[in-house]
Amino acid sequence: MRVTRVLSSALLTLGLAAGVATGPAAGLAAADSSPSPSASADGSAPTRAGTSFRTATEIEQGQRATASGSTGDYLYWSFPADSGQRPTVEASVKLPQTHAAQTWQIDVYDGLRRRQACQYGAATRTAAQDAPSAELTCVLRTVRAWSEPWANDPLPGTYYVRLTVVNLNSSDLGMPVSTEVRVGSKDIGGSAAVDGSLSQPLVPGIAVKPAAEQDGTKSAVLSSIEPDDGWASGWWSDRWVWTALGGVLAALAGIGGYALTRGSGRPSRVPPTM
Repeated sequence: MRVTRVLSSALLTLGLAAGVATGPAAGLAAADSSPSPSASADGSAPTRAGTSFRTATEIEQGQRATASGSTGDYLYWSFPADSGQRPTVEASVKLPQTHAAQTWQIDVYDGLRRRQACQYGAATRTAAQDAPSAELTCVLRTVRAWSEPWANDPLPGTYYVRLTVVNLNSSDLGMPVSTEVRVGSKDIGGSAAVDGSLSQPLVPGIAVKPAAEQDGTKSAVLSSIEPDDGWASGWWSDRWVWTALGGVLAALAGIGGYALTRGSGRPSRVPPTM
């Protein structure tokens, strides 16, 4: 009976911990003056790229966006990334049939426009003379729910991708190219959780929205895209489940150890009777 009561109580605690829900959060960052081009209304992948941070084309994670441009152009896209995710940006550049050696590069910036270093991957790639394409990859660090003000850790919010050529012969300047960009992410989970969260994700333009609504005017929101399941609150992660699971296992181990060491309750030898 004692074992049954302890096990039932532990499983109840685990169920309560796993059933906690999170609420969405809003966004925070500096605002700009012009809206950003967004993905097609019918859900199809975008077929153009922006030329600056303020005109970056919005894409969802998992979408494959395409764009045509010229060598020497700066091409921009933006995407949302939430806490616990490790984003991966992949870019492919189809080059003209005849060209000199070219070096292409992708840079990723967070909602504060701080350049984020790639954890691994080839963010800079040199295409040999007359090579058909250049393939680039940048795997960012895991997005944290909270960070020190002086740190450069990736935080939840909008991220910008910039694709451009950084080494080019003047004879190839302005030649047409076709680009393809895809963003995905891996959910790292509780192993990357921290004891804190931002009050709002770093989404440009969202911070001025309440003040604008008070004046009865329409605010300029530069990024309207967000994760499919909304922004996480930052405090919940699967480490709560593992903590509760560890408590259950520790309780069962203690009960098992007690059952093995307590003995039968009877003396090993019965003294002879007089």
